[in-house]
Amino acid sequence: MAENTTTQAPRNDQRGRGGDRRAPRRPEIAPEEKQFDERVVHIDRVARVVKGGRRFRFRALVVVGDRKNKVGIGLAKGADVTAAVTKATEVAKKHMHLIAVQKGTIPHEAEAKVGGARILVKPAATGTGLIAGGVVRTVLEVAGISNALSKSLGSTNKANTAYATIAALQSVEPTKNWVTSKNKKAVKPAKSEA
Repeated sequence: MAENTTTQAPRNDQRGRGGDRRAPRRPEIAPEEKQFDERVVHIDRVARVVKGGRRFRFRALVVVGDRKNKVGIGLAKGADVTAAVTKATEVAKKHMHLIAVQKGTIPHEAEAKVGGARILVKPAATGTGLIAGGVVRTVLEVAGISNALSKSLGSTNKANTAYATIAALQSVEPTKNWVTSKNKKAVKPAKSEA
């Protein structure tokens, strides 16, 4: 009876498939602090009818804000979702608007209408939070408003609702521009010639 004396290589030898498993890892890079808060609000698949059938693309609605009174909205199309979101983010950053914010809320109520969407935004006491839904809430959050009341009075179209919210916030006047008994000294009445 002959004995089998052939030696076999150990089965757990990993040198052929990537070497030692305990190799040193790449140093971890800390993620950069983003300057803006970017929120993707809505993504649509849109079609264009051509001779051969339909061409599908994607449309993204993005809200960008710095949480310190600046906010912008971008709407863009792309061949895929990531392209659409990237384009919309760039559009939003180019069209930033400065909002009058006082003690975490807006100084007075405002209303605006864009297309069929009508938005009403009201100031609220500290601790109320954001009483708003959908797109309006997102816009108020990224603008840095922490206490406000809002009501959507028209269309539910997300793009028009977002633009109406921005229009309402832009129409808000800061308290220093109000003509009150305290500020009347700054505004002198025009003299009429007799």
